[in-house]
Amino acid sequence: MRLHLISLSVSLAAVAALAGCSEKTSDRTVANQAGAGQGEAASAAPFDTSTSIRELMDSTVDPAADGVWESVATVSDRNGVDKRRPRTEEEWKDVRRHAITLIEAMNLVMMKGRHAAPADTPRLTGELTTEQIDALLASDHETFVAFAQNMQKTTKVALAAIDKRDPVALFEAGSEIDSACEGCHVTFWYPDGGDPRLQHLRQK
Repeated sequence: MRLHLISLSVSLAAVAALAGCSEKTSDRTVANQAGAGQGEAASAAPFDTSTSIRELMDSTVDPAADGVWESVATVSDRNGVDKRRPRTEEEWKDVRRHAITLIEAMNLVMMKGRHAAPADTPRLTGELTTEQIDALLASDHETFVAFAQNMQKTTKVALAAIDKRDPVALFEAGSEIDSACEGCHVTFWYPDGGDPRLQHLRQK
């Protein structure tokens, strides 16, 4: 009888242990499935690209670029010559904020799915239609991305000048930023009529 009770106790202990293992395995499986589900949801979350490139330019890119360009300049007027440059620590910090904003704004500009501008946007002199610009951006997105990345590269040069508190280097970097902007605009917004990529667009 005593042996029988011992045997029964051992059997019950084994069953309890197996049940515990099974429960832990089940918990791990549920946790893994939940984690996988969250990862899939995060990776599948779409970006909202309803804001057009023109709107990004007007609201973010242009003000940031102006903040960098205009931080170092020589202005002549009836009152004399004003040599602008950041002088206080707060002024340097302000220019740095503009540079950081410009670098990050390019990440937004590069995202696929954005239209060049809202459909009702008035055309500027010499500018392609919104539909033409959209078609050109879609057909040569790699070049557009390269322009945006070059903008980031030149702005990082300006950022280095800001961190060194070097107004001369900042002025030179600002000129490079201006050239980077103009290169993209001439290619996609105000292109040369001789560009073969535009012939079929201009005929529409």
